Amino acid sequence: MRCLAGASSALDFSSPSLLSSYRIRRRQLGGIGRRLVMNSVSSQARSRESGGYDDGVVTEEEWGRWGAVSPLPAAVKQIVNDLKVLELKVNAQIEFGGNGGKLQGAFGAYEDKKHRATYEALEDPEKKFRFFSARQVACRLLGSRGYLCQKCWLAMEDCMCANVKPCDLWKRIRFWLYMHPRDFLRQNNTGKLLWQVFGVHSASLCIFGIAEDEEIMWDEFKRAGKSHVRCLYPNQNSELTLSVENAFGDSTSENPGSSMGDEDSTLHFILLDGTWNNSAAMLKRLKDHAKTVWGDEDLPCISLTTGASAMHKLRPQPSWDRTCTAAAAIGLLSELSLLPQLSSYGLDKQADAVEEALVVLLDSLTGRRLRMGRSITRKVRNTINIC
Repeated sequence: MRCLAGASSALDFSSPSLLSSYRIRRRQLGGIGRRLVMNSVSSQARSRESGGYDDGVVTEEEWGRWGAVSPLPAAVKQIVNDLKVLELKVNAQIEFGGNGGKLQGAFGAYEDKKHRATYEALEDPEKKFRFFSARQVACRLLGSRGYLCQKCWLAMEDCMCANVKPCDLWKRIRFWLYMHPRDFLRQNNTGKLLWQVFGVHSASLCIFGIAEDEEIMWDEFKRAGKSHVRCLYPNQNSELTLSVENAFGDSTSENPGSSMGDEDSTLHFILLDGTWNNSAAMLKRLKDHAKTVWGDEDLPCISLTTGASAMHKLRPQPSWDRTCTAAAAIGLLSELSLLPQLSSYGLDKQADAVEEALVVLLDSLTGRRLRMGRSITRKVRNTINIC
C-alpha cells in the first residue's frame, strides 16, 4: 500500500481522465478488500475478523448484538446451516461481493439454482415469503461478519458508535422498526439510530416476514389494544390517516393521548423501514394481521408535517411528504411535544437526540464516500415551483 500511495502522489491530477482513472482504481481496490473481508475463508481467519465467532455458526448472542430483541429465528438458523453444508458439498467457499454484497463465484451460482428450486417448490405464498425473508437475513448476517460494526451497521473503519449519545425515551412511547429484510444491515439505514439512541426495548426491530419478530410485536399490540397502536404512513387518501394533533389533541377520555400518564397506556408507533415501493406491501401485511386480531383491517395511520431530512443529501426521497425513518421519528416526537398534555415529558429533547445521531450518520457516510472517491451529491428528484 505504501508503494501505491507513493505512486499516486506523483500523478498529475489536473488531467480529468487521470483523476477519473484513479478514482475507478480506488473503487476497485476497495471492492477487492471488501470481498476479502467477507470471504468465508479458514475458520481461524474468520474468527479473528468476526470477534471470535465459530465459522458459520450464528449464536443467540451474536443475533442480539445486531439489534434484535427476538430469539434467533429458526428459519434463519436453518438457512445458515444449509449454506455451510452446501459449502462442503460443492467444495467452494462462500463469498459475498459486488453490488449489494450478493453470493459470488461457483458457490453463488450453485446456491442460486438451489434456492430458486426450493422457493418454487413451496406452494403456500406465506411460506414463500417467509423463506425469502429468512434467506435475505441469513445471507446478510454471514456477509457482514467482520466487516460491519454490529451496533451502527457501518464498516468497522467508519464506526460511529463513540459519537452517538444515548437518551431515555419517555416510557409511555415505544417505537417498532418494521424493517424490510433488504434493509437489514444496510449502512445508510436510519431506523437503526432509534435503538442506538433509545435502546432496543424502547425502539424494537421487527423484520418483515420473520415469524419470531412479528409474533413478539403483535403480542404487544394485543396487550395494548388497537386504540394504542399507530402506524406512520403518509396516505392522504385514507380517512384513517390523521395528523398528530387530530389523533392526540382531543382531551376526551376516549383519546389515548389523554391517558398517557397511566401505567398501562403505552402508545406503540410502527415505523415502516424500507423503500417506498416496499412500504405498501408492508402496510397491507399489517392491515391483514390487524383484521385477524381485531376483526377489521382499519389500522389507524398518522401523517406528519415534516421537512426535508439531512439524509436527503445522500438519499433523495420521491416526494416532499416522504422522509427517512429517523426523520419520521424526529417529526413525530417534535409534534407530540407541542401538545399541552405531553409538553412536560421532554419529547423535544428526545427528538434532538435522534437528530444529532442522524447528523453523525450523515457525516460518517459522507466521509466514506469522499475517502473512496465517490460523489457526495445525488440527483435531486424533487423540484419546488415558486409561483
